[in-house]
Amino acid sequence: MNHAEELSQDTRAILGLQLPTDPRWVNLAEISLGEILTDHAYCEQKAAVSCISLIQLNSEKEKLVAELAPVVTEEWGHFRLVLAELKKRGLPLGRQRKDQYVNSLLQFQQKGGAADGRLLDQLLTMALIEARSCERFKRLSEGLNDDYLRQFYRRFMESEAGHYTLFIELAETYLDKEKVRRRWKEWLAFEADVMQRLELRGDRMH
Repeated sequence: MNHAEELSQDTRAILGLQLPTDPRWVNLAEISLGEILTDHAYCEQKAAVSCISLIQLNSEKEKLVAELAPVVTEEWGHFRLVLAELKKRGLPLGRQRKDQYVNSLLQFQQKGGAADGRLLDQLLTMALIEARSCERFKRLSEGLNDDYLRQFYRRFMESEAGHYTLFIELAETYLDKEKVRRRWKEWLAFEADVMQRLELRGDRMH
């Protein structure tokens, strides 16, 4: 089964997210399309940079390096696609804005202790961001009035689904699988709480 077929099923079951996006978000996003595209562009840029950072910090882990190197290329390619879409619409890239969602997740990461624990949280943070991005892209691919943009975001949705599973697989490659599963459940519960607390805004991807 490919990612597109998987995502035609219940998104929460596939991604494990405990709290779905409020359906009103798509309507707000459509009103603030320029802001959404700008925020999306920076999200893709930050995803590429985060993968580069993981490679730099874990250069001895051959599988991690080999698997994340093409993701860097893909995420940067996504940044360029969104940049081109902004240009086509006569919109500037604009300035990067504070990402309250990601900053909230970073607060939950292990800061001290063993290196393995820090790596686990870094990988699970990336997996969670990709999962939520995939869910948001699915919302846009189904709820926008613009046919072109619905297809535009469906392509992103399918790509992010693969990235989400990759980070989980990498965590299970280098750490105890049971520990990964336990920590993933904690991350899912924390992320649901973050989503509950954040203001519903149509000018942010997360």
